[in-house]
Amino acid sequence: MAADITESSSASVVQKLQSYVRTPKGTILAAEIVLSLIILICHASSWYGGYTVPAICEMCFAIVFFCVFMMGLDKQFTAISWVWSDLIRAFTGTLVYLITSLICVTRGYGDGALIAGGVFGLLAGLLFAYDTYTIYLQIKSARSQTEGSGGTA
Repeated sequence: MAADITESSSASVVQKLQSYVRTPKGTILAAEIVLSLIILICHASSWYGGYTVPAICEMCFAIVFFCVFMMGLDKQFTAISWVWSDLIRAFTGTLVYLITSLICVTRGYGDGALIAGGVFGLLAGLLFAYDTYTIYLQIKSARSQTEGSGGTA
């Protein structure tokens, strides 16, 4: 009996995962996680291992938000403004990746892994910037809908 419950709950989690990855936000978060993992591997194999910290942090934050949005916990825990938290996460990810990647690319002469991590970091910075932009549009759309409905009442 307990095995049936475990199998059905794991199947529903897999189904939620598959359906959420197909959404635009799920695709962006999954791409952020994968890029962060690639950057982590590149920086870990370079001579300067200290650049792994931003990749670890951004990957963990993206995993947390992926799980929260996938499981619908953002609708259950309304004390946290998840959209604004996600905006802050994506914006800081943009800044962190762009700054550290430019440093890695300019100082990585002779260290191919550091340069590769820097190039992937620049791509991740662009992806995080796109995520920031889409979240900003979502906030702007929600704000205009509440202002429009508030004036007609």
